[in-house]
Amino acid sequence: MRRVSVLGATGSVGQNTLDLLARSPDEFSVVALTGGRNIVQLAEDAIRLRAEVAVTAYDDMLEPLREALGDSDIEAQAGRASIAEAASRPADWVMSAIVGAAGLAPGLRALEQGATLALANKETLVCAGALVRETAARHGARILPVDSEHSAVFQALRGERIESVERIVLTASGGAFRDWPLEALARATPEQASSHPNWAMGQRITIDSASMFNKALELIETREFFEVAPERIEVVIHPESLIHALVGFTDGAMMAHVGAPDMRHAIGYALNWPDRRPLPVERLDLAAIGALTFRAPDPARYPALRLARDVMARGGLSGAAFNAAKEAALDAFLERRIGFTDMAAVVEAVLSRMEGEAGLFDAPMTLDNVMETDHLARRRAGETMAKRAG
Repeated sequence: MRRVSVLGATGSVGQNTLDLLARSPDEFSVVALTGGRNIVQLAEDAIRLRAEVAVTAYDDMLEPLREALGDSDIEAQAGRASIAEAASRPADWVMSAIVGAAGLAPGLRALEQGATLALANKETLVCAGALVRETAARHGARILPVDSEHSAVFQALRGERIESVERIVLTASGGAFRDWPLEALARATPEQASSHPNWAMGQRITIDSASMFNKALELIETREFFEVAPERIEVVIHPESLIHALVGFTDGAMMAHVGAPDMRHAIGYALNWPDRRPLPVERLDLAAIGALTFRAPDPARYPALRLARDVMARGGLSGAAFNAAKEAALDAFLERRIGFTDMAAVVEAVLSRMEGEAGLFDAPMTLDNVMETDHLARRRAGETMAKRAG
């Protein structure tokens, strides 16, 4: 049996992963499940899948977790250090689905013990791509993409040489506000931004889809994962969300990955790689679909894409600052302290300010330096928002 762990088990990607694991109980042995405050779900899943350990990120939730696990023999732990320890437990395959920069350290710990890391946490490569790749190489570990776009590119490249790639085209739904009048965006509420037209995802990633910060992170992740020049990476609005990415080759041919908007496809591909196995996903009826549409993203509507290209041009630790400022701005939007369109303005201001702090983005890429940059960017974002409010 293959030993597997799921970091971020109570989120949407984690739940879809557990769905696939539960369908093949004789093939997988669950080592660790981690989550946040959804203790009931975490405990139920740990008992159902007979995990060795269940871990909540919050110290104050340890006793509720122990109570929810009842008289089972499942070990209960709490705190970020315990999540990192769980990621270090010997496993063949580890799903990294913790949201945000918090997923970086556990992902590195999984790579250090030589596991195959199924990477749904895009912030890992955005914040520390070179460090992550070096860690995987040093420990003989493998990274498989689980973001639908990067899984699509990975599949399209199977059997191909990266040198023959002319362009990579990431598709984007355009999010909740793709057809809103531009002048209305400043008044958009968190509730309106939390409704995705195609995908069923968590609130934060759904809002990131509306602002296109999610696609901005994916631009950087594509650069880091496939090590292609930024000018070879494109974004196109595709409202149907059926083509997840396209790869164009030097002979003019393009390979497209087409499938229903269901994360179990990308998860299942990583889980079963290098094989393909039957998956419980919708089979498309192309005649019923009839047409697929595309349009270029409007730079005024989606400034996050421009900021991502600035980060790719700058390199170094700027990705860590970009992500941290984005997360801080999103928190503020959710708390109604800033408006929807203010998020990009905050991120841009933070990047501009930190760029002027001599040598900051050029420091060696270590985990300590990444996390220090993350903390500083969050502080700068708070200062920026306080100044805007005052």
